[in-house]
Amino acid sequence: MPRLVVHSYSISLDGYGAGPDQSLEAPLGKGAQDLHTWMLRTRYFQRTHFGKDEGELGTDNDMAAQGMEGVGAWIMGRNMFGPVRGPWPN
Repeated sequence: MPRLVVHSYSISLDGYGAGPDQSLEAPLGKGAQDLHTWMLRTRYFQRTHFGKDEGELGTDNDMAAQGMEGVGAWIMGRNMFGPVRGPWPN
């Protein structure tokens, strides 16, 4: 039987993974980028995305690195980078 494992998914304390009022200007919703600020500061993120040998170490860094271990593919819906709603055209 297939198995799905979710890695590196930021969620707010009240259980949301995106902000309200998604739009072209705010594709994750208003304020949703704040869910990811913990990871942006880590050494893991700075190294893997910018090639910089800087960033914070500690629990957040460990969780960012561990969350990406063994990831073979990203599965994204059509709404990942834009506010697409409704039926597919044509």
